[in-house]
Amino acid sequence: MPAETRGLRVTRAVAAGFDGHSAAALHPDLRVFTGDLVRPYGLPLREDLLTEGAGHDYGEMAAGLFAQALPGGEPADLLILAFSSPDVRPAAPSSLRLSRHCPGQPTAFAVCDQGSATAFAALRIAAAHHRTGGCRRAVIVLAEQSALHHRPAEPVELPAEHRAVVLVCEEAPGEGMRVRGQAEPDGVQALRSVLDEHRRLGPGARLLLAADLARGDLPDGVEAARPGQPFTGVWSLLADRLADRLPGHGPLLVADHDRRLGRLSTLTLP
Repeated sequence: MPAETRGLRVTRAVAAGFDGHSAAALHPDLRVFTGDLVRPYGLPLREDLLTEGAGHDYGEMAAGLFAQALPGGEPADLLILAFSSPDVRPAAPSSLRLSRHCPGQPTAFAVCDQGSATAFAALRIAAAHHRTGGCRRAVIVLAEQSALHHRPAEPVELPAEHRAVVLVCEEAPGEGMRVRGQAEPDGVQALRSVLDEHRRLGPGARLLLAADLARGDLPDGVEAARPGQPFTGVWSLLADRLADRLPGHGPLLVADHDRRLGRLSTLTLP
């Protein structure tokens, strides 16, 4: 008899916004590091934000969500911190600090510099690690803060608030999650592609879109994230929908499109 198929999938998620700022936002190292980073490109610092200490520490934001995401101290084997906008501790290994707060003290690292595709890259890495037999539960931390401590080279959408999302991925019987990415420079074509995929999944499927990907009137079973959170928005929506997902549900499709990189990313949960 063939062995039972077991895959890794996102089973629950917790999302929260954060007010105020972290003490790290006033540390002089932030000014030094950011200045060294942007000097070769001639980009000025945001002296107003550095002076007032605007910004939040990703480690502080996420650590407080573990008790809710992992009730009863469920241990994790892998922790991945994924972010698009810089942390206020740019030279500190926040993922390693987070692993000390996470039950199980999991192997930890961070991924970044892939725009909105970074979250999907983290999920793809978790699924690959599961296939090695070394991961039955993974925690993906997605974080963004509203402060950018230098002037960008071109206009960018900044988050409306500091926000973190913790995705818990667990081994379960049956097919695991499918994470896909493809080059797609045009946002209209990207939306057509995901709507076609949603139809192929059948009438019970639901599609969650990042706010920037949604256009016009959306068909039944399709929902867009609220605007203002370019990195965590669709994942906050996923957290809400996983919480009210009923038994016998249809597949769930999550989609985001990074216009600057021309990258379309999708997650399918059975």
